[in-house]
Amino acid sequence: MRRLLPKNLLPASLLAQVALLSVAAMILGQIASFWLFTAERGAIIRADQRAMAVEHATRLARLVDGATAPVRGELVEAASSRALRFALSPDPAVPEGRSDIAVDWQGARAQEAWDTFHRGHGPPPPMRWLRDYGIAPAELRLSLPLADGLWLNAAARLERPGMHLPPQALASTLLTLLLLLGALWLGLKRITGPLRALADAADAFGLGAEPPPLPRDGPREVCALAEALARMHERLFKMIGERTRMLAALGHDLRSPITALRLRAEMVEDDEIRERMALILNEMQEMTEATLAFARGVSVAEPLEPVDLNGLLADLAAELSASGPPVTLAESPPHVLPLRRMALRRALRNLLENAQRYGAGATVGISPAGTETFVTIDDAGPGIPEADLERVFDPFERLETSRSRETGGAGLGLPIARAILRAHGGEVSLSNRPEGGLRATVRLPAANQGAKARANASREP
Repeated sequence: MRRLLPKNLLPASLLAQVALLSVAAMILGQIASFWLFTAERGAIIRADQRAMAVEHATRLARLVDGATAPVRGELVEAASSRALRFALSPDPAVPEGRSDIAVDWQGARAQEAWDTFHRGHGPPPPMRWLRDYGIAPAELRLSLPLADGLWLNAAARLERPGMHLPPQALASTLLTLLLLLGALWLGLKRITGPLRALADAADAFGLGAEPPPLPRDGPREVCALAEALARMHERLFKMIGERTRMLAALGHDLRSPITALRLRAEMVEDDEIRERMALILNEMQEMTEATLAFARGVSVAEPLEPVDLNGLLADLAAELSASGPPVTLAESPPHVLPLRRMALRRALRNLLENAQRYGAGATVGISPAGTETFVTIDDAGPGIPEADLERVFDPFERLETSRSRETGGAGLGLPIARAILRAHGGEVSLSNRPEGGLRATVRLPAANQGAKARANASREP
């Protein structure tokens, strides 16, 4: 179907696509049935025309055989018509040995050929099936021998029956079409309804402790898919929880030896060696804390609560502007969303600090769009190569090549921000601005996606 119709002309829903295919198949089937009906009707009509032509020809032959010479011409002329022509001739019009149909006359010859009433030649052999199936006009030629040696030649035009659709057939087709569409709608509704609820529930899968309810009705295959998704969500939740606990335990265990080494470093008498050891231990401490922060970014320990996104960003802008390049927040009405306040604050702080470090400040805007809210963070820095816009979200990936923690960090700021936002059902992406600089676009759901999925599932029959 996609090869027959342009992609933009295909309906988007499964119900509409199946209905379109079914209606197209039914229409094609009705056309084929009508063609077969017309061909059969044409064959019957032509058989009747042949029988009438043969009967008229044999009757005229008997009359001409018993008539005198002057009367013969008048009989032949009177019997001829537009569809049936007669002629007396010393030679037969049908070659010897041709007898396509049975004629009750001794020595009669019969031949059915392409219509020559209005054409002087017949069709090429590959096209003769048009005549055989009654689609094209044909001509029946008869040659009947008379007692005095003459031949009565007849040419009867076998008319092609007119193509017309009886009103009963049209009404039957429309009724069948309506019944078919009704059955499709009822049948597919039992499939598309649970599938739509399943898609909403799968889209709402986050890292919350309570997974959204999945549809338990509908076809057996849909129920099996829902159960498989529920098991997958449970496994993912357990796996992420185990990873978070493992990293937290690892970070706790690393703090003790780092602290012990820091105390021993203070006892080193050489000032240069002591400073270098303290610098290395600080770097190890920062990496440990960054790794733990990355693990906590996907943690669900903090509950969701209504948070004014404008107020949160205003506090961050004032705090960061006091210690670095300015962060400006565009004016907009309050946007209260269900969020994890501390986790989201950390994600937005990482993005704003990234803009301060590499873009000499940031301009922040908030705009709602349907069921989502977008936060844009623009800077005036050099931007990022297009090939690296997604790579910077990989853990420990740093585009800054100096390897200095003062200029490049640990390479976990953007991954932490993305992990936190995805745990909220949102996303963050980077793009280069046409006028220069980088734009970070944060997308957050305007409502609790889990509640939305539960509401949709409860409405399904």
